[in-house]
Amino acid sequence: MIVCKFGGTSVADAAAIGRVIDIIAAKRDRQPVVVVSALGGATNQLLDVAHKASQGELLAAVQIIEQLRERHLREAATLLDGAPDAEELAHEIGVTFDELAHLAEAFRTLGYLTPRSLDTVAAIGELLSSQIVAAAFRHRGFEADFVDARDVVRTNDFFTKAEPDVDGIAQASQQVLLPLIQRGRIPVVGGFVGATASRVTTTLGRGGSDFSASLIGAAIDAEAIEIWTDVDGMLTADPRVIPTAQLIERISFEEAAELAAFGAKVLHPATIAPAVQRGIPVYVFNSRRPEGKGTMIAFDAPRLPVRAIAGKRSATMVKLRSSRMLLAPGFLRRVFEVFERHRTSVDVVTTSEVSVSVTLDDTHNLAAILQDLAEFGDVSVERRSGVLAVVGAGLADGSAALAQAMAALGPIKVHMASLSATGINFTLVVDDEQVVPAMQRLHATFFETQS
Repeated sequence: MIVCKFGGTSVADAAAIGRVIDIIAAKRDRQPVVVVSALGGATNQLLDVAHKASQGELLAAVQIIEQLRERHLREAATLLDGAPDAEELAHEIGVTFDELAHLAEAFRTLGYLTPRSLDTVAAIGELLSSQIVAAAFRHRGFEADFVDARDVVRTNDFFTKAEPDVDGIAQASQQVLLPLIQRGRIPVVGGFVGATASRVTTTLGRGGSDFSASLIGAAIDAEAIEIWTDVDGMLTADPRVIPTAQLIERISFEEAAELAAFGAKVLHPATIAPAVQRGIPVYVFNSRRPEGKGTMIAFDAPRLPVRAIAGKRSATMVKLRSSRMLLAPGFLRRVFEVFERHRTSVDVVTTSEVSVSVTLDDTHNLAAILQDLAEFGDVSVERRSGVLAVVGAGLADGSAALAQAMAALGPIKVHMASLSATGINFTLVVDDEQVVPAMQRLHATFFETQS
């Protein structure tokens, strides 16, 4: 059994979905489970509907709803072309968008949104795309079934960032997915979406379709998890920033996880965890070039000083300075309990005798965090920071690669530098506008000059 996940660009329209069917047709004997994202860009539009409606812009929200309705009906009609499923699917699409229009009216009346209501709206994209893709498989002669993700992916009720119930997912997969697979059918599941024990709709957070695929793969003990996207695999840098980025044919789980967490767009950071725990290899392929080599993510890979460069912008740096920190047992524990209390992850950490600096991606609870940290000492914030990650399993084997990285930056000012405990990630914090030139300098040093 394998799990094949197709992202939004891979199911963007009827032509893209046709390529998905061709890819799965070639893997039919490996008992595939198909996980799909919403049609490309649909989730952003759905959330836009909710926000506009809650702000009183009901007409604008309804216009977006009608655009989405027309798009889904058009792609379904193109794929099914008069098939027996076509009328039923068109009815389901119509009912779904009628319900969304009613929700928009309710949001306009209330004037605000709750995380639970946002999940209800955001889930629509994957729930519809999985129905469309399953019907398209059947029209092409394959025995396929739409599986409502809410019947499989069990979560808690932390809406918009729900945490999976791994045991619940394993049990549901045994009950729902395995019987279909054993009968030779192809289950088609929407990614990103889950439900609580009482079947209230949740989502795993943006990018969560990868996570869904990995969770399902672990639950059914898949032999492999394939992530199909719009790039040839994991590269030595983001090709949108570095056009000369090179394909990485094999990379370790640890390296891939670090790159995903620090800005690599191919994978959602959480994708790696369930696969690592079960020892399931993850492959990244390009759905537009299925003949390509792609990238294999596994436990072992050739040990290199630098495997790739990653970078992300718009990070926030928080600095705390306190003389009470000097030789004070438990001080840092109390500081980091503040971030835990406000459910905010910290990315990069550096400390000295009397100060600690961290970077954050999520600033939703920043005001409350700053208020709590002020009890410990003087707090300052720098909102326009960028984070660079130089990643390689052999990075800390000697000092040469670390020295090269610092030298490559030249005149670019470094605010923080941190080598991970595993020695595979050298993280640098620079000004936001310096992320791109810094990545260009680092990539040229470690890849272009050598090649």
